[in-house]
Amino acid sequence: MYLITVLGNLLIIPIVNLDSHLHTPMYYFLSNLSLADICFISTIVTKMIVDIQIDSRTITYEGCLTQMDDMLRTVMVYDRFVAICHPLYYFVIMNHHLCGFLLLVSFLFSILDAQLHYLFALHFPYFKDVEISNFFCDPSHLLNLVCSDNFSSSIVKYFTGVVFGFVPISGILFSYCKIIASILKILSSGGRFKAFSTCGSHLLVVCLFYGTSIGVYLGSAFSEYPRNVLVASITYTVVIPMLNPFICSLRNRDIESALSRIHVRTIKS
Repeated sequence: MYLITVLGNLLIIPIVNLDSHLHTPMYYFLSNLSLADICFISTIVTKMIVDIQIDSRTITYEGCLTQMDDMLRTVMVYDRFVAICHPLYYFVIMNHHLCGFLLLVSFLFSILDAQLHYLFALHFPYFKDVEISNFFCDPSHLLNLVCSDNFSSSIVKYFTGVVFGFVPISGILFSYCKIIASILKILSSGGRFKAFSTCGSHLLVVCLFYGTSIGVYLGSAFSEYPRNVLVASITYTVVIPMLNPFICSLRNRDIESALSRIHVRTIKS
C-alpha cells in the first residue's frame, strides 16, 4: 500500500508539471496534495514498517514532531466552489498570488494544528518512556498522557477539534451546498454529469478523511482506544493517501489526455 501510494502520487506531479494544459489552479493544488500525501505517509508508514521488521516500538521526540497532516483539501474545495459558482471570474479570482497564498496558509495551519499538541505535550519533563496505543503519534493520546485531569484534556481536544476540524468541515459543507445548487441550474445533462463526477469524487475523499480523522481524535476521549478507532486511524493515514491519486486524478479525463500527449512526445523524441 505504501509503494502504491508513493508511485501513484509521484506520477501526478510530473504529469502536471510537464503538460501546459494542466497549469491551472485545480491541478496546482492536486500536485501539491500528492506531494503532501507522500510526505505524510512517509513519516508514518515507513516508521511502522521499520518497527515491524526490527520489533521496535520507540520513536524520538523529533520523529514524533514530524508526524503531521495538511489542510489542502479544504483549499481545494474553495477552488471548486469558485470554478462552478463563479466560472466567468475563475481565473481572475484564482490567480497565481491567491493560489500561492492559500497553499502557504494551509501549510502553516497544518503546522500550527500539529505543534499545538506536540509542543504542549513535549514541554513536560516527565514525558518519557510512555506508551501510545497506536502506530503513530496521535495528538489526542499525547494530551491524555500529559493531562492527569481528564476534564482539562477533553477541553483542549474539543477546542482544537472545533477550530481545526469542524470549522473547515462547515466551510466545506457550505461550499458544496452552493456547488450543488449551481450544478442543478446547468441546462446540459452532460455538463451536470461532468460537474457531479468531478466534485463527487473529491467530496468522497474529503468526507472519508475528515470523518475518520475527527473520529480518531475525539474517540480517545471516550474510551481507552477501541479497535474501531484504530481501524479509522489506519484509514486516514494509509488508505486515503493511497486512494487520492486514483479518485481525484488518474480517473480524470484531463490527466488521461495529458498522459497520451506526453507518451506521443516521448515516442517522437
